[in-house]
Amino acid sequence: MQLQTHAVPEMAVEEELDAKDPLRHLMGVEDSLVAVRDSSSQLLAFLPAQSHSVEDGLLRLSFSCDRGGVPQPLNISLAVDASPGCGGIAWPAGQILATYLVQRDLGYLRDKNVLELGAGTGLVGLVAGELEADCRVVITDQAFVPSLRIIACTQLNTAFYRPLLPIMQKNVALNKLGSNVVVAELDWGSPIPTSIPKPDIILAADCVYFEPAFPLLVQTLADLADTSTEILFCYKKRRKADKRFFSMLKKRFSWKEVMDDPNREIYMKEAITLMRLFKRQK
Repeated sequence: MQLQTHAVPEMAVEEELDAKDPLRHLMGVEDSLVAVRDSSSQLLAFLPAQSHSVEDGLLRLSFSCDRGGVPQPLNISLAVDASPGCGGIAWPAGQILATYLVQRDLGYLRDKNVLELGAGTGLVGLVAGELEADCRVVITDQAFVPSLRIIACTQLNTAFYRPLLPIMQKNVALNKLGSNVVVAELDWGSPIPTSIPKPDIILAADCVYFEPAFPLLVQTLADLADTSTEILFCYKKRRKADKRFFSMLKKRFSWKEVMDDPNREIYMKEAITLMRLFKRQK
């Protein structure tokens, strides 16, 4: 039997690859919605219909909606930017969370302060603002792709230096939602700006992707929430290291899977989970 005395542990290999390309887990072919697997075909069946205009470069998503007082279908236009390889794309987890909001009961968002964390294009928050004119939505992200701030001190890579806030601001204007949706910078792990109101509902989709940011994300969630805050957290499992995030998270939060989503069995086949987080009592 050959001894593996110099074998590198699998986790160490993962960490080395992450250091070279922090966003590699987001760009794998398994994340493509054009995949031919049966589960992906089912996923496409309930996600919003998409069209992309070469003329104006916009991605348009059309959500089926049968709620009174809401446009049928509910259409959102997005300026997207794939160059960062991260926040400027409409990822499946965000579409799943947005679809769940569309299916919720009338009045769910009424007169609520809603905050989207790590918004990227702002899709989920834009849908919330379109669904309920009487809610106040803040879509937040860092000024630049999160990996930059964390790796800048050791290996500045301009490939990750892409602004996100202008994309969100453009999308608010495109959808004429300036009356109830605003864009704000929110750096994970930093004090919450006083201009951001305490949220009643926090929306987060596909925020677990870069291990050094795990404690910063947990800290920001804890700073934003109290025990009465509803947190909808949509997550796609991509690697074993993600377990470390949930080990950190359970010190401050508990969670349960969202069971009232009729599409749950479909997206779970794609390793996507929609859950509610509950802040623990001190």
